[in-house]
Amino acid sequence: MEAEKAEARPSTQAVPGGGRIGLSNVSVFYGKFRAVREVNLEFPAQQVSAIIGPSGCGKSTLIRAVNRMHEVTPGARVEGRIDLNGRNLYGSDVDVVRVRRAVGMVFQRPNPFPTMSIFDNVASGLRLGGMPPGTRLADAVEHSLRRAALWDEVKDKLRGRAVAISGGQQQRLCIARALAVEPSVLLMDEPCSALDPIATGRIEDLIRELREQVTIVIVTHNMQQAARVSDTTSFFLVDPERAGYLVETGPTGDIFSNPRERLTEDYVAGRFG
Repeated sequence: MEAEKAEARPSTQAVPGGGRIGLSNVSVFYGKFRAVREVNLEFPAQQVSAIIGPSGCGKSTLIRAVNRMHEVTPGARVEGRIDLNGRNLYGSDVDVVRVRRAVGMVFQRPNPFPTMSIFDNVASGLRLGGMPPGTRLADAVEHSLRRAALWDEVKDKLRGRAVAISGGQQQRLCIARALAVEPSVLLMDEPCSALDPIATGRIEDLIRELREQVTIVIVTHNMQQAARVSDTTSFFLVDPERAGYLVETGPTGDIFSNPRERLTEDYVAGRFG
Protein backbone atom coordinates (compact mmCIF):
# COMPACT_ATOMS: atom_id res chain seq x y z
CA MET A 1 0.00 0.00 0.00
CA GLU A 2 1.26 3.46 -0.80
CA ALA A 3 2.52 5.55 2.07
CA GLU A 4 0.80 8.75 1.02
CA LYS A 5 0.60 11.89 3.10
CA ALA A 6 -2.08 14.50 2.74
CA GLU A 7 -1.49 18.20 2.95
CA ALA A 8 -2.38 19.59 6.37
CA ARG A 9 -5.63 21.56 6.25
CA PRO A 10 -8.24 22.74 8.74
CA SER A 11 -10.66 20.34 10.41
CA THR A 12 -13.29 18.86 8.11
CA GLN A 13 -16.09 19.33 10.61
CA ALA A 14 -18.40 22.31 10.24
CA VAL A 15 -18.95 22.32 14.00
CA PRO A 16 -16.46 20.49 16.26
CA GLY A 17 -17.63 17.72 18.59
CA GLY A 18 -21.07 16.51 19.53
CA GLY A 19 -23.57 15.85 16.81
CA ARG A 20 -26.95 17.10 18.08
CA ILE A 21 -29.31 18.12 15.28
CA GLY A 22 -32.20 20.46 16.05
CA LEU A 23 -35.01 21.37 13.63
CA SER A 24 -37.17 24.38 14.42
CA ASN A 25 -40.32 25.03 12.37
CA VAL A 26 -38.72 23.47 9.28
CA SER A 27 -40.64 23.41 6.00
CA VAL A 28 -39.11 22.11 2.78
CA PHE A 29 -40.26 23.23 -0.66
CA TYR A 30 -39.90 22.24 -4.29
CA GLY A 31 -40.86 25.47 -5.98
CA LYS A 32 -44.32 26.35 -4.65
CA PHE A 33 -45.01 22.81 -3.43
CA ARG A 34 -44.39 22.27 0.27
CA ALA A 35 -43.11 18.70 0.75
CA VAL A 36 -42.50 18.92 4.52
CA ARG A 37 -44.53 21.09 6.88
CA GLU A 38 -43.34 22.88 10.04
CA VAL A 39 -41.27 20.16 11.68
CA ASN A 40 -39.91 20.65 15.19
CA LEU A 41 -37.63 17.78 16.09
CA GLU A 42 -34.32 16.91 17.74
CA PHE A 43 -31.90 14.11 16.89
CA PRO A 44 -29.85 13.57 20.08
CA ALA A 45 -26.08 13.28 19.91
CA GLN A 46 -24.58 9.81 19.66
CA GLN A 47 -27.90 8.05 19.38
CA VAL A 48 -29.71 6.34 16.53
CA SER A 49 -32.88 8.18 15.48
CA ALA A 50 -35.28 6.43 13.10
CA ILE A 51 -37.79 8.14 10.82
CA ILE A 52 -40.74 6.00 9.73
CA GLY A 53 -43.89 6.64 7.71
CA PRO A 54 -45.54 5.77 4.40
CA SER A 55 -44.05 6.59 1.01
CA GLY A 56 -44.33 10.24 0.04
CA CYS A 57 -44.41 11.68 3.58
CA GLY A 58 -41.16 13.60 3.18
CA LYS A 59 -38.75 11.39 5.13
CA SER A 60 -35.95 11.47 2.55
CA THR A 61 -36.60 15.10 1.70
CA LEU A 62 -36.21 16.04 5.35
CA ILE A 63 -32.83 14.40 5.84
CA ARG A 64 -31.58 15.79 2.53
CA ALA A 65 -32.44 19.22 3.91
CA VAL A 66 -30.38 18.49 7.03
CA ASN A 67 -27.12 18.22 5.09
CA ARG A 68 -28.16 20.78 2.46
CA MET A 69 -28.36 18.34 -0.44
CA HIS A 70 -31.97 19.37 -1.03
CA GLU A 71 -30.92 22.75 -2.33
CA VAL A 72 -29.08 21.29 -5.32
CA THR A 73 -32.54 20.73 -6.86
CA PRO A 74 -33.56 23.82 -8.88
CA GLY A 75 -36.27 25.79 -7.11
CA ALA A 76 -35.89 23.91 -3.83
CA ARG A 77 -35.64 25.78 -0.56
CA VAL A 78 -35.88 25.33 3.21
CA GLU A 79 -37.67 27.57 5.70
CA GLY A 80 -37.10 27.47 9.44
CA ARG A 81 -33.86 26.59 11.19
CA ILE A 82 -31.66 23.50 11.24
CA ASP A 83 -28.89 23.49 13.85
CA LEU A 84 -25.85 21.31 14.43
CA ASN A 85 -24.75 21.76 18.03
CA GLY A 86 -26.62 25.06 18.16
CA ARG A 87 -25.17 26.51 14.96
CA ASN A 88 -27.54 27.29 12.10
CA LEU A 89 -26.49 25.15 9.12
CA TYR A 90 -28.23 27.59 6.78
CA GLY A 91 -26.45 30.65 8.18
CA SER A 92 -24.92 33.06 5.69
CA ASP A 93 -21.44 32.42 7.12
CA VAL A 94 -21.62 28.62 6.84
CA ASP A 95 -19.62 26.76 4.17
CA VAL A 96 -21.98 24.30 2.44
CA VAL A 97 -19.14 21.91 1.59
CA ARG A 98 -18.13 21.72 5.24
CA VAL A 99 -21.73 21.09 6.25
CA ARG A 100 -21.92 18.11 3.92
CA ARG A 101 -18.70 16.74 5.36
CA ALA A 102 -19.86 17.17 8.96
CA VAL A 103 -23.25 15.63 8.10
CA GLY A 104 -22.49 12.62 5.93
CA MET A 105 -25.05 10.63 3.97
CA VAL A 106 -25.51 7.04 2.84
CA PHE A 107 -28.13 6.39 0.18
CA GLN A 108 -30.69 3.69 -0.54
CA ARG A 109 -28.56 1.91 -3.11
CA PRO A 110 -24.79 1.52 -2.78
CA ASN A 111 -23.09 4.15 -4.90
CA PRO A 112 -19.33 3.60 -4.87
CA PHE A 113 -17.46 5.57 -7.51
CA PRO A 114 -17.48 2.93 -10.27
CA THR A 115 -14.15 3.74 -11.91
CA MET A 116 -12.25 3.90 -8.61
CA SER A 117 -10.65 1.20 -6.50
CA ILE A 118 -11.80 0.34 -3.01
CA PHE A 119 -8.85 2.32 -1.61
CA ASP A 120 -9.52 5.39 -3.76
CA ASN A 121 -13.23 5.41 -2.90
CA VAL A 122 -12.42 5.80 0.80
CA ALA A 123 -9.50 8.16 0.14
CA SER A 124 -11.42 10.50 -2.16
CA GLY A 125 -12.80 12.80 0.51
CA LEU A 126 -9.53 12.81 2.43
CA ARG A 127 -7.60 13.87 -0.64
CA LEU A 128 -10.01 16.74 -1.25
CA GLY A 129 -10.33 17.94 2.32
CA GLY A 130 -7.07 17.00 3.93
CA MET A 131 -6.17 15.25 7.19
CA PRO A 132 -4.42 16.19 10.44
CA PRO A 133 -0.69 16.83 10.00
CA GLY A 134 1.44 13.68 9.87
CA THR A 135 -1.44 11.31 9.19
CA ARG A 136 -0.76 8.71 6.48
CA LEU A 137 -3.50 8.31 3.92
CA ALA A 138 -3.11 4.54 3.98
CA ASP A 139 -3.63 4.48 7.74
CA ALA A 140 -6.71 6.69 7.49
CA VAL A 141 -8.24 4.43 4.82
CA GLU A 142 -7.59 1.33 6.92
CA HIS A 143 -9.11 3.00 9.98
CA SER A 144 -12.27 3.92 8.06
CA LEU A 145 -12.64 0.43 6.62
CA ARG A 146 -12.22 -1.06 10.08
CA ARG A 147 -14.89 1.29 11.46
CA ALA A 148 -17.20 0.07 8.70
CA ALA A 149 -16.42 -3.60 9.57
CA LEU A 150 -15.05 -4.16 6.07
CA TRP A 151 -11.27 -4.24 6.42
CA ASP A 152 -10.83 -7.99 6.90
CA GLU A 153 -12.92 -8.70 3.80
CA VAL A 154 -11.14 -6.31 1.41
CA LYS A 155 -7.62 -5.78 2.78
CA ASP A 156 -6.12 -7.98 0.05
CA LYS A 157 -7.97 -6.30 -2.82
CA LEU A 158 -7.78 -2.60 -2.01
CA ARG A 159 -6.64 -1.78 -5.55
CA GLY A 160 -9.49 -3.74 -7.09
CA ARG A 161 -12.58 -2.04 -8.48
CA ALA A 162 -15.13 -1.11 -5.85
CA VAL A 163 -18.02 -2.38 -7.97
CA ALA A 164 -16.55 -5.90 -8.03
CA ILE A 165 -17.48 -6.60 -4.39
CA SER A 166 -20.95 -7.63 -3.20
CA GLY A 167 -23.83 -5.20 -2.72
CA GLY A 168 -23.61 -5.43 1.06
CA GLN A 169 -19.87 -4.81 0.94
CA GLN A 170 -20.42 -1.87 -1.39
CA GLN A 171 -22.84 -0.33 1.09
CA ARG A 172 -20.33 -0.72 3.92
CA LEU A 173 -17.71 0.80 1.61
CA CYS A 174 -19.99 3.82 1.16
CA ILE A 175 -20.29 4.03 4.94
CA ALA A 176 -16.48 3.87 5.23
CA ARG A 177 -16.20 6.64 2.64
CA ALA A 178 -18.60 8.81 4.63
CA LEU A 179 -16.83 8.07 7.92
CA ALA A 180 -13.37 8.85 6.52
CA VAL A 181 -13.87 12.61 6.83
CA GLU A 182 -14.96 12.25 10.49
CA PRO A 183 -18.55 13.52 10.33
CA SER A 184 -20.50 14.42 13.45
CA VAL A 185 -23.71 13.01 11.97
CA LEU A 186 -24.42 10.17 9.54
CA LEU A 187 -27.72 10.21 7.66
CA MET A 188 -28.85 6.86 6.23
CA ASP A 189 -31.68 6.80 3.69
CA GLU A 190 -33.11 3.25 3.51
CA PRO A 191 -29.56 1.83 3.61
CA CYS A 192 -30.68 -1.82 3.61
CA SER A 193 -33.59 -1.78 1.17
CA ALA A 194 -31.49 -3.21 -1.68
CA LEU A 195 -29.71 -5.80 0.48
CA ASP A 196 -30.37 -9.42 1.40
CA PRO A 197 -31.11 -10.39 5.04
CA ILE A 198 -27.51 -11.37 5.83
CA ALA A 199 -26.10 -8.09 4.49
CA THR A 200 -28.89 -6.21 6.27
CA GLY A 201 -27.92 -7.83 9.55
CA ARG A 202 -24.31 -6.72 9.11
CA ILE A 203 -25.36 -3.13 8.43
CA GLU A 204 -27.60 -3.17 11.52
CA ASP A 205 -24.75 -4.52 13.65
CA LEU A 206 -22.56 -1.74 12.27
CA ILE A 207 -25.16 0.91 13.13
CA ARG A 208 -25.22 -0.33 16.73
CA GLU A 209 -21.43 -0.11 16.93
CA LEU A 210 -21.20 3.33 15.33
CA ARG A 211 -23.78 4.94 17.64
CA GLU A 212 -21.00 5.47 20.21
CA GLN A 213 -18.96 7.47 17.71
CA VAL A 214 -21.44 9.42 15.59
CA THR A 215 -25.06 10.53 15.63
CA ILE A 216 -27.09 8.41 13.20
CA VAL A 217 -30.43 9.23 11.58
CA ILE A 218 -31.95 6.37 9.61
CA VAL A 219 -34.96 6.56 7.30
CA THR A 220 -36.61 3.16 6.97
CA HIS A 221 -39.84 1.57 5.79
CA ASN A 222 -38.92 -1.48 7.85
CA MET A 223 -40.50 -0.95 11.25
CA GLN A 224 -38.82 -4.04 12.65
CA GLN A 225 -35.49 -2.53 11.68
CA ALA A 226 -36.36 0.75 13.39
CA ALA A 227 -37.31 -1.20 16.53
CA ARG A 228 -34.05 -3.16 16.45
CA VAL A 229 -31.52 -0.38 15.92
CA SER A 230 -32.92 2.97 17.07
CA ASP A 231 -33.09 4.82 20.37
CA THR A 232 -35.81 7.24 19.25
CA THR A 233 -38.37 7.05 16.44
CA SER A 234 -40.30 9.79 14.65
CA PHE A 235 -43.47 8.99 12.71
CA PHE A 236 -44.47 11.09 9.68
CA LEU A 237 -47.68 11.23 7.65
CA VAL A 238 -49.01 13.30 4.74
CA ASP A 239 -51.57 16.06 5.30
CA PRO A 240 -54.47 16.83 2.88
CA GLU A 241 -52.21 19.18 0.92
CA ARG A 242 -49.67 16.34 0.41
CA ALA A 243 -47.08 17.82 2.77
CA GLY A 244 -45.28 15.51 5.17
CA TYR A 245 -45.67 16.36 8.85
CA LEU A 246 -44.48 14.95 12.16
CA VAL A 247 -47.21 13.03 14.00
CA GLU A 248 -45.23 11.86 17.00
CA THR A 249 -41.68 11.31 18.24
CA GLY A 250 -40.32 9.58 21.30
CA PRO A 251 -38.30 6.65 22.64
CA THR A 252 -38.57 3.77 20.19
CA GLY A 253 -40.05 1.40 22.79
CA ASP A 254 -42.86 3.86 23.48
CA ILE A 255 -43.60 4.51 19.81
CA PHE A 256 -44.03 0.82 19.09
CA SER A 257 -45.69 -0.34 22.31
CA ASN A 258 -47.41 2.68 23.84
CA PRO A 259 -47.76 5.54 21.32
CA ARG A 260 -49.59 8.70 22.32
CA GLU A 261 -51.35 9.18 18.98
CA ARG A 262 -54.00 6.88 17.49
CA LEU A 263 -52.53 7.45 14.02
CA THR A 264 -49.19 6.08 15.23
CA GLU A 265 -50.87 3.09 16.82
CA ASP A 266 -52.74 2.30 13.62
CA TYR A 267 -49.62 2.58 11.50
CA VAL A 268 -47.36 0.38 13.61
CA ALA A 269 -50.19 -2.15 13.87
CA GLY A 270 -50.39 -2.30 10.07
CA ARG A 271 -53.88 -0.89 9.79
CA PHE A 272 -52.78 1.55 7.07
CA GLY A 273 -49.67 2.60 5.18
